[in-house]
Amino acid sequence: MNLLSGKKILLGISGGIAAYKTPLIVRELIKQGAQVRVVITPAAKDFVTPLTLATLSKNPVLSTFTATDLDNPVWNDHVELGLWADVFLIAPATSNTLSAMAQGQCNNLLLAVYLSAKCPIFIAPAMDLDMYAHPSNQKNILTLKSYGNKILPVDEGQLASGLEGKGRMLEPQEIIENIITFFNPKLSLKGRRVLITAGPTHEAIDPVRFIGNYSSGKMGFALAKVAAKLGAEVILISGPSEEKINHPSISLLNVTSADMMFEEIKNYYKSVDIAIASAAVSDFKPKNYINQKIKKTQKPQFLELTPTKDILAYMGKNKKNQCLIGFALETENELENAKHKLKKKNLDGIVLNSMQDDGAGFSGATNKIKFIRNNNTVEAFPLQSKLECAHRIFEQILFL
Repeated sequence: MNLLSGKKILLGISGGIAAYKTPLIVRELIKQGAQVRVVITPAAKDFVTPLTLATLSKNPVLSTFTATDLDNPVWNDHVELGLWADVFLIAPATSNTLSAMAQGQCNNLLLAVYLSAKCPIFIAPAMDLDMYAHPSNQKNILTLKSYGNKILPVDEGQLASGLEGKGRMLEPQEIIENIITFFNPKLSLKGRRVLITAGPTHEAIDPVRFIGNYSSGKMGFALAKVAAKLGAEVILISGPSEEKINHPSISLLNVTSADMMFEEIKNYYKSVDIAIASAAVSDFKPKNYINQKIKKTQKPQFLELTPTKDILAYMGKNKKNQCLIGFALETENELENAKHKLKKKNLDGIVLNSMQDDGAGFSGATNKIKFIRNNNTVEAFPLQSKLECAHRIFEQILFL
């Protein structure tokens, strides 16, 4: 399904290190069916080559007002570019470019196109944390907002300077999602509540030991980010995880054990529209908890286990109008086992990932998934980032 079929997207690239990500933006826009043209500042050529962008976009990349053929100079019409586009996306937008845009300066082709454009304009800032936080930069951002431009939020994390904080350009897939939502408001989850479980559970043996698994929570946190981007109110119930999330529409509830997760789900499940059980809940827990640390010299002969609460079975049994999605991680007979779980747990869909696929499964940044609907039809996706997987999953959910 091409969500941007026939849309004309003009991409403006200014000279920041985040420009190296722009080929991924072009590739995904093309994949979604858009027509793409690129205008680039001279400084941006230090970070990404016009040849790469031209190859991916299938259009010449423009950076000057005239082409360099001295015998037959060609005028690159900034007015025509501004009128051609359905959306003008400027990514990355450096502090220098933001300042020029806010003040109406026009010393390169990108700025001339911006001042001529009649279409909606999306701006993805990218710079170091102190530059981003500087009062003059924040003033420029507010000015651009007041003109009706759509300012995308910055991401938080490792920056090119080596510092860590706010200032990173949003990841390409998140930028694309904003464009998709703009053109497809019917895809928005605005006004809907989404419950997502994430991470592992830890079932205590004694005060220092537990039964658990290798789940990192990355997939569940990625799903929460995408749901929030689509306008949903998100309840994210996570077992122990090092993942961080900060979004006004996401309520993070931290739990440790399967019993704790079960109690939180009972509190919220009836009030949600969509529930996605991506947590890797432990199937067993110790039958008896030992209050003191077991010493090596005690040499316990065996550890007696008992089943944990079957959370997904509870959700399937008590499903009313919710759309319920489960996850299956398999090591053998993947499709057969996933389809059995889909039916047994009364799910609307199930996401299958196999431990046999390189780069998929627990802990890593990528995954390779299949989405199975309750009519047993299967949609397979290639290896991609977990954030991209989350986008694909919601595309499937929204059209169930």
